Formats: sequence, C-alpha cells, structure tokens
Amino acid sequence: MPTKIVENLRRRTIKTFMEMLVLGELQEKPLSGYDIIILIHKRFNVLVSSGTVYSLLYSLERKGLVNAEMDQRKRVYTLTDKGARILETVGRANGEINGLVQNLISGTKS
Repeated sequence: MPTKIVENLRRRTIKTFMEMLVLGELQEKPLSGYDIIILIHKRFNVLVSSGTVYSLLYSLERKGLVNAEMDQRKRVYTLTDKGARILETVGRANGEINGLVQNLISGTKS
C-alpha cells in the first residue's frame, strides 16, 4: 500500500511541476511535444497524455516563455529569454520550495 501512495504522489508532483520541468529541459535543447512525453516517461516512469503536454506547451507559448517553429513535420519548442528568467527565479527559490515540502510532510508551521 505505501508504494501505491508514493507512486501516486510522485505522479501528481511531476504533473504539478511539469511546467518547470519542460522549461528546464528546453534550456538544454529544443524539443518537440513528443520528445517531452518520451523524456518524462523515461526519466520518471510516468506516462503523460499528449493533450496534457501540448496544452502546456501552447500555454507556455502564449505566455511568451517558449517559441515554436516547424522543423519538417513537427513543432519544435525553444526557451525564450523570458522563460529563462522565470526558470532562474524559480531556481533561486529552490530552498524555500524544499522547506515548504518538508513542513508539509512533518506538519510543522513555518
């Protein structure tokens, strides 16, 4: 039973932080939506739907965090300067985020 609970929590956490995961991966190299689905599956053993990934990518594009270009028959996404700044800001808040999670788990007040 605890394994199922942890697995469910892991899946939910990945989906919650998928925006940051995608921006972080795009910092390394341009990717298609399919590339992102495969990457998440290989790295976390979680299969996210194409609808979830493409909806996220379109949202990031509307916010100006990523650009999309056609490469042969697929859309390839790259990180914009604005997306890089957002990613940097979240990276600086990493300790605060970790502390929040620890407080949630231990039940202590911050």
